[in-house]
Amino acid sequence: MASQVFYRKWRSQNLAELVGQPHVTQTLLNALKNGSISHAYLFCGPRGTGKTSTARILAKAVNCLTNNGRGEPCNTCEMCRAITEDRAMDVIEIDAASNRGIDDIRDLREKVNYAPTQARRKVYIIDEFHMLSKDASNALLKTLEEPPPHVIFILATTEAHKVLATILSRCQHFEFHRLGRSDVIGQLTKVSAAEKINIDAQALQLIAKSSTGSLRDAYNLLEQLTTFFGSDITFQQVQSMLGITGDSRGREIVKHLIANDLSAGMAALNSVSNDGLDLRQFNRELVEYLRGLLLVKTGAADAVDLTAEDISELKELAGKASLAQILNAVKLFGQVDLGTTENSALPLELALVDSYLASAPTLPAEKPSTVVQSSAKTTPAKSVAESLKPLAANVETCRIPITANPENLTKPAATLKRAAGAESEQPGITPEAQAEITNQKEAPLARENPAASPTLASEIERLRLNWKHILENLPANLKKTNAAALLRSGGSKPVSIENETVVISLKYAIHKDNLEKPEYLQVVEKILGGYLGHTCKVRCICEIENNHLVKAALKSGAQITSVEEK
Repeated sequence: MASQVFYRKWRSQNLAELVGQPHVTQTLLNALKNGSISHAYLFCGPRGTGKTSTARILAKAVNCLTNNGRGEPCNTCEMCRAITEDRAMDVIEIDAASNRGIDDIRDLREKVNYAPTQARRKVYIIDEFHMLSKDASNALLKTLEEPPPHVIFILATTEAHKVLATILSRCQHFEFHRLGRSDVIGQLTKVSAAEKINIDAQALQLIAKSSTGSLRDAYNLLEQLTTFFGSDITFQQVQSMLGITGDSRGREIVKHLIANDLSAGMAALNSVSNDGLDLRQFNRELVEYLRGLLLVKTGAADAVDLTAEDISELKELAGKASLAQILNAVKLFGQVDLGTTENSALPLELALVDSYLASAPTLPAEKPSTVVQSSAKTTPAKSVAESLKPLAANVETCRIPITANPENLTKPAATLKRAAGAESEQPGITPEAQAEITNQKEAPLARENPAASPTLASEIERLRLNWKHILENLPANLKKTNAAALLRSGGSKPVSIENETVVISLKYAIHKDNLEKPEYLQVVEKILGGYLGHTCKVRCICEIENNHLVKAALKSGAQITSVEEK
């Protein structure tokens, strides 16, 4: 007799042997005892959980010659043995993945009407039923609703959401669950003893964990191990076969991350890469360890499948880390996509650095504000206002008479600067006042609004110094907006703050016009308000309007007729 693979050799032969599905087995046993078997069943659930095995057991039970279809199959009568050996003509298994067309269903509908040849009832087992086309499913509806009295349909699928609602309503629906790890280990232990395989209990736990609740996958792994290593299997051999690193450096990296020791974490990560370990598997184990840390931190330590020593270590680490720090690390490492990059360790390194930056004790972006505040204290705007008081009487003479000749607006900047120097040397202005005007040319806020407070002066200076940093480190929901793109590409810079309105200069008029759209202004106001810590308005100007000569001309009633781009 030809040898059979483990999952076929050790397939359940009656409902009592079915593992991990008591809600299914008890319901079917009661239906068999009461003689209330339905004409159609739908078995749903993950792979390897016993759907097809249950369908075969049910087919044997209803046709068993010993119990007359009123309980468990005897597995000894001719009918039970024929079904077990796949030679019963009245139990028809159909693979819907390869027989999914409407013609296949029409053929089935014709054959359904024929009486069974040997068995009491014909049983149609349609596997992967969700693969049937929509037309084929619709063609089966009437037959499924009112089949001949001698026919039972058993539909099996791993994706119940793809089955038509009209099909679901015509079947008794059973949901098969993933098997618990203890159930899988129990079955593997029984099979190992029967097959005379010596295997560590820890190795069986690792096989059960890797099978993710599928008993068929667990059987396949055990058979693969025995084929390669023989009848004596160790934990290390299982690790090697499954590609599990079991490397302690994953835990070291987590410890370094919690201790904010970036250099040590990077060194450990690079040593893993240099040793040639499978980085994908290493990252999976790292994420699993972080998940355990998250569960311990949130008080769900009972859900962690680790040894007592490991859980004790996790509790110690959890006491040193904040929940936000752990959560951020789980998200970042869980989203790592190693792909096919040449330097495959780079995504892991980036995730490590991002995790470190998110929990860094100090942010470098705050340093410039301290410098700005100190500089604002040394040169308050009040002194500027006092020095400009003697100019109040001569304000008309200080204006630059450009309005008479608008072509001056198109002259080079150097020419305008020389003109500014000549025009500003007016009679009645003291040398001290002249020097103060010269020093304040690059301070539009103080020149335009002498009564401005030191707070506003410090805010505009803080914006100027940190402008590039603000635009490069926007939140994700703002960074990809068109308004943020205009700020970055339009040569924008903050000019002044006037009555809680931030004036932003842009290089070209087209950028200014686009940024003045209401929906864009709202985004910019949100960006600046979040940085300044209070609500503010935004006004946009073109770069040429920020020239001190042009400002004076515009105040005198001049208009810009053309702009020469540099």
